[in-house]
Amino acid sequence: MRIVIPLFDGFTALDAVGPYEVLRMLPQAEVVFAAAEAGPVVDGAGLLTLTAGAAFDEVDSAGILLVPGGPGARRHVTDEALLTWIRRIDATTDWTTSVCTGSLLLGAAGLLEGLKATTHWSAVEQLESYGAAYTAERVVVQGTTVTAAGVSSGIDMALALAALIAGRTAAEAFQLAIEYDPQPPFDSGSWAKAPQTAKDYLTSLRQRG
Repeated sequence: MRIVIPLFDGFTALDAVGPYEVLRMLPQAEVVFAAAEAGPVVDGAGLLTLTAGAAFDEVDSAGILLVPGGPGARRHVTDEALLTWIRRIDATTDWTTSVCTGSLLLGAAGLLEGLKATTHWSAVEQLESYGAAYTAERVVVQGTTVTAAGVSSGIDMALALAALIAGRTAAEAFQLAIEYDPQPPFDSGSWAKAPQTAKDYLTSLRQRG
């Protein structure tokens, strides 16, 4: 099972690394991080670097395509070279998946039209502009296309996908291996539940940054 994770400047680290930590445990998994050119790729915060072991033109197929999001995903929705590569790999996959605003890249590639899908709460309108029907679920499975909501939901998506591929027991074992037992100290992890003070604080951070 070849798992291909494209990287681009401005990706969100957990979008890629969270699902990676789960899916790499699938039987006979082979993980390939790919980018326009092999080598270091910097995340959206400009602080963390992952290394792409292959260039896009060296990767022609995947069992699982996992597209992360991040501020760079929004910038790359007009990158026809990347979108063409995504479409080409999608034609070979058993599963095409995205995390957070990675769904915008799937949408821009024409892969979500007429499908239910999810994304980060801040990208709903843009997702729907590509013909997808947004749903606020954390993980949405539509045939062989699986989308996850913002950042942390990529782990949920990977566990759900692992169950579909290898069975519930395997997925439960992977969950145990990473001790994924969320008990957040606050209940503000979605736009619907977050208090207005948290929303205002986040807005102020974005205006500053």
